[in-house]
Amino acid sequence: MKTDVVVIGAGALGLSTALHCSLLGHSVVVVERDAAGSQASGRAAGLFKSVQADELRTQLARRSIDLAVSFGDWAGAELAVTRSGSFLVARTARHRAYLDAEAAGSRSWGADVREADTAHLARRVSYYRGSGDEFALWCPEDVYIEEPMSLVRSYLAACAGHGVEVLESEEVLSLPVSGGRVTGVQTTTRPIEAGVAVVDAAGAWVRQVAALAGAGNGVAVAPVRHQLLITEPLADLDPAEPITRVVDAAVYLRPARGGLMFGGFEADPLPFDPADQPSAFRTADLPLDLGVLEAMAAQVAREAPLASTTPVAEHRGGLFTMSPDGRFVIGPVPDAPGLWVASGCNGSGFSSSPAIGEALARWISGDEPPGLAALSPARFPALTEELLIKKGAWQYAHYYDPAG
Repeated sequence: MKTDVVVIGAGALGLSTALHCSLLGHSVVVVERDAAGSQASGRAAGLFKSVQADELRTQLARRSIDLAVSFGDWAGAELAVTRSGSFLVARTARHRAYLDAEAAGSRSWGADVREADTAHLARRVSYYRGSGDEFALWCPEDVYIEEPMSLVRSYLAACAGHGVEVLESEEVLSLPVSGGRVTGVQTTTRPIEAGVAVVDAAGAWVRQVAALAGAGNGVAVAPVRHQLLITEPLADLDPAEPITRVVDAAVYLRPARGGLMFGGFEADPLPFDPADQPSAFRTADLPLDLGVLEAMAAQVAREAPLASTTPVAEHRGGLFTMSPDGRFVIGPVPDAPGLWVASGCNGSGFSSSPAIGEALARWISGDEPPGLAALSPARFPALTEELLIKKGAWQYAHYYDPAG
């Protein structure tokens, strides 16, 4: 096979990159070892968050929301998006100051963020009952996708409509190099030549794929476990109710399947590198610990008792690729010309995939978006495995409070 671009990995980031490359006129082949969306993307929370820590991330997050809401118009496939808005809640003075600063920055970068009184919060959200002392921000732009696989399916339908070939159950065995450049992939069944680029979007396996070109150390990410649960259905819970994020507890809640989704960021997270596991390891084999979520739910038991008292219908987890500075790792891989990476999701790979795929496709096509070089993998010095894991775990534990 011959094509312009080969994308390795059919999760949200890989499929978005493939779709946008196709929209820019490239022929594209996606190679996926298992089934599309079968790893982290299919286990995502589906939350899109406009408030981010810096201008570039804010621009990408807001662009992703716009692209998700208008998906049918530009991609040619339907996508159901719940335009719920969200609340950011702080119960301590320190976290109020943090939200105040974050709101000021977000507004200066164009996001619609408004201070909300407790009456507004109580009126809009039935599953969270505050004490009246909380500080809250209302983010009307925020949305969620009820079932994460619906985004994967929409990407697949759009890819098919724009000529992208998706090869599932086909593992990449090597990355051939010719003239000092990665020129394609060798899969379990065939060689595929790539005349323009090979994109490594292999999620938690991204460094293992880059290592096939001798460049694994050029991708500074550390996989870290993330967990969430969905309760049994609850009476009178409106699926259009907003998302609620309680930043001092590092948890989030939203309606899901008639019940309540509850997830959070562990203070002592579990780094988990598939490279240390048998080759047959998949995300479904990730060890989960419901006790961690139960302890998190206890932190908000007074405000959101349904999260801890309602029977659990589903408990799932995935692997986030955390970078040392909490930002995406996007761009050409150092010391491996022809190889590009889309990783470092830091908990936002699913929700940022529309804009990240668009931006990376432009960069591959020679039209580098302003500011995107700040996300290049080349920004990191060489790091030991120990330091990479330590920094990635810190970023995970401080997802809602990067100031520490």
